[in-house]
Amino acid sequence: MIKELDDYLSGYFSDDYWYDEGFSIAQELLLKFSLRDWEELSSEVLNKPIEWKRKLAYCLHDESSMDELNMLLKLLSTDDEELFGICIDSLRSFANTESKKLILKNPSILKRIYELIPNSGDASKKVFEAFLEKIQS
Repeated sequence: MIKELDDYLSGYFSDDYWYDEGFSIAQELLLKFSLRDWEELSSEVLNKPIEWKRKLAYCLHDESSMDELNMLLKLLSTDDEELFGICIDSLRSFANTESKKLILKNPSILKRIYELIPNSGDASKKVFEAFLEKIQS
């Protein structure tokens, strides 16, 4: 499955196609992942191109999947503000107690959000604020 996901996310998509249906195809591939696939993805993900990582982060919204949560937490180690914002947006789906605990165990996430908010555009600022509200409730 990992090869199929890699090939798919490496392809070119127009923005319209990606946001209309492309991401849902990638999500379907992720649902078929085995533990071994997740382990392989985890070991390779930081070596992927930034656009590939952005697409992956956009697909990770299954709040019941610890694999998806852990992948998002791993992707947060980026210097790319767009990828960081996509990860935070996706993390808003992970609102259960266990997920919140894992996120809050890493105070650098909240610190970085507070650093980015003042210089963020309105849309990013709203995503960051909504995330903070959800995670701290």
